[in-house]
Amino acid sequence: MRGLRRRNPGEYEFHQAVQEVAEWIIPFCHENQQYRKEQILERMTEPDRVVIFRVTWEDRHGNFRANRAWRVQFNNAIGPYKGGLRFHPSVTLSVLKFLGFEQVFKNSLTTLPMGGAKGGSNFNPKGKTDREVMRYCHSLMVELARHIGEDTDVPAGDIGVGTREISYMFGMYKRLANRFSGILTGKGLAFGGSLVRTEATGYGSVYFMREMLATRGDGIEGKTAVVSGSGNVATYTIEKLVELGAKVVTASDSGGFAYDPDGIDLEKLEWLKDLKFVRRGRIREYAEHFGCEFHKQRPPWSVPCDLAFPSATQNELSGEDAKTLLENGLIGICEGANMPTDLEGVHRFLKARILFGPAKAANAGGVAVSGLEQSQNALRMNWPRAEVNKRLEGIMGEIHRKCVEYGEDGGWINYVRGANIAGFVKVADAMLAYGAV
Repeated sequence: MRGLRRRNPGEYEFHQAVQEVAEWIIPFCHENQQYRKEQILERMTEPDRVVIFRVTWEDRHGNFRANRAWRVQFNNAIGPYKGGLRFHPSVTLSVLKFLGFEQVFKNSLTTLPMGGAKGGSNFNPKGKTDREVMRYCHSLMVELARHIGEDTDVPAGDIGVGTREISYMFGMYKRLANRFSGILTGKGLAFGGSLVRTEATGYGSVYFMREMLATRGDGIEGKTAVVSGSGNVATYTIEKLVELGAKVVTASDSGGFAYDPDGIDLEKLEWLKDLKFVRRGRIREYAEHFGCEFHKQRPPWSVPCDLAFPSATQNELSGEDAKTLLENGLIGICEGANMPTDLEGVHRFLKARILFGPAKAANAGGVAVSGLEQSQNALRMNWPRAEVNKRLEGIMGEIHRKCVEYGEDGGWINYVRGANIAGFVKVADAMLAYGAV
C-alpha cells in the first residue's frame, strides 16, 4: 500500500478500493505462492492504459465550453474491457481508477467473459438542455470512438449517463464507423437494448440479499428496509423489495432523505419515478406530496430497519452510520452503489457478523445484463423479459455460490473475503497463463 500510494499520489478513492481488496488477497497469495511469485496483485493494481482527452462543446448561449474526459482500461485478461461512463462534477481520475479496479472483480464474478474498465467526464448534465447534452455526447464520442470496439472495450451508462446519453453517443459512433454494432450497452430497445437492463442493478441487489437470507432460513417478506438514493439503482431496488413483500421506508438524494413510515408502495414509487426521471425534481417534493418526514442534508441510516441498501454513491455510509444501524437491529446490508461503505463501516459490519453483501458481488446485476445485451447484439436477437430476468437471477445465485465457496468461516459467511478471492482467482489464473504481458 505504501508503494501504491507513492505511485498514485492523492488518489484516495483508489487507495481505499485497493486496500479493501488487499486485506483479503494478500493472505490468500501467501497461501498460494504462484500468485505472489508472479506479483499478480501488484500487476492488477496498474491499469493497462488510461486515455485522457478534452471535450469541447457549444452551450445554448453560443459559448464554447471545455471539459475533461477519461477512459481507464484496467484489465482485459478474461474478455473485452467493460464498464460504465459517468458524467458528474465529482469525476476524477482517482474515482475512475477505483471504479475500474472494482469492475475487474465484479465482472469476473458474473462468470461472463468481460474485463474491467471505467470512464467518464466532469461534465454535469443537470440543468443542461437536451441539445446541450447531445452536443456534448457527440463531441465526446468523436474521440472515444477510436479507443473502443465490441471486441476491445464496450462502455455502458453510470451516474449521469442514461438511455438519452447512450443514444446520442451510439448515434455518433454509428455515423463515424459506418457500421451497426454492439459498441455500447444500455441502448434503447428500438436499436439493440436489452429488457431488464434499467432494472438490473437494483433487482440484482435484492436477489443477492434473498440468497444471503436463505442461508439463515429467512426471507425478505415482512422486513423493513432502508434504501438510499432515488436513481435507477435505488428505485428498482425499492420496486423489487416491495414485490417480494418488504416495507421500504426511505429514499434520498443529495438534498436529504424522505422517511415514509407507511412504506413506499408501488403506486407511490411510480410517482417517485416520474418525479426523478421525467420532471427531474427533488426528494423533498415526495415528502411534501405524501405528507411524510423530510430530513435535510442527512443520509437515512438513523432510521431503524432490518435491511439496508446503500444505493447512491461511494462512501455514503460511515463507520458511525454502521454503528447506528447495528444498534437499531440491522441484520443484512447489500451495497447497490459502488463502494458506498467506508473501511471503518465495513470492519464494523464484519465484526458484527451480519449479512454483508459487498458491491462487487451485490451490485453486479447491472453489468451482468450489460453482458447479456452484448450476447443478444452478437446473435442479432432480443430475448423476452422473462428470459433475461431468469438469467439475471441465475447469475446472482452463482455469484452468491462463489462467495460462499471462498468466504465460509466456521458457519459464518464472510462475503467480503469470498467476493474478493473469487473475483481475483479467475483473472489471476488468466494472467498467469499469459506470462509477462
